[in-house]
Amino acid sequence: MARRRDLADQQQRLSAATWSVLAARGLPGLTLRAVAERAGCTTGMVLHTFADKQALLVHARELLHWRTGQRADVAQAAAGTPRAALRAVLLQAASPTEEKREEARVWVGFLAAALADPVLADLHRSYNRRFVDRIAALVAAACPDWPSADCAAAATSLVALVEGLNVLAAVDPATYSDEAQHSAIDTALARLDAPL
Repeated sequence: MARRRDLADQQQRLSAATWSVLAARGLPGLTLRAVAERAGCTTGMVLHTFADKQALLVHARELLHWRTGQRADVAQAAAGTPRAALRAVLLQAASPTEEKREEARVWVGFLAAALADPVLADLHRSYNRRFVDRIAALVAAACPDWPSADCAAAATSLVALVEGLNVLAAVDPATYSDEAQHSAIDTALARLDAPL
């Protein structure tokens, strides 16, 4: 039992180190050596957990998806109505705070890397489609009379809006401030013609 706990602790430590390196150095700075230094271990220990840099990148992308998904789950559960749940999840996906802009910068790095890496591209598509599906289900709950095709189209538009805000806020937080992001999301939601 202790061995499993040790492995879990090691993975958690390496996950935290991976995220710390990504946040500080971006995707180009994510190396096995940098993660080992940040975790206070050897590259051999990193390689014991991750076979190579590709495995480390996949893990980091999965970690990003898990982190954002956990926050969306909490936001959705705390909302009182379907429309409020939709708004809460969209706002949670936006990047109005420095921590969220940091995540957005990491996400943009993964998106850029996915253009040349089929494994990362598959992961990106899979996670993005899950997000679109989640938003489509929330739109359907908020607009129960809508056909599923309209819910899917609205979800695609809302996800594109939020992801665009993320990218732009990552490099221009003054223009794409918290207020500007909230306003853009609320304006898009007002077009749904569903009661709050």
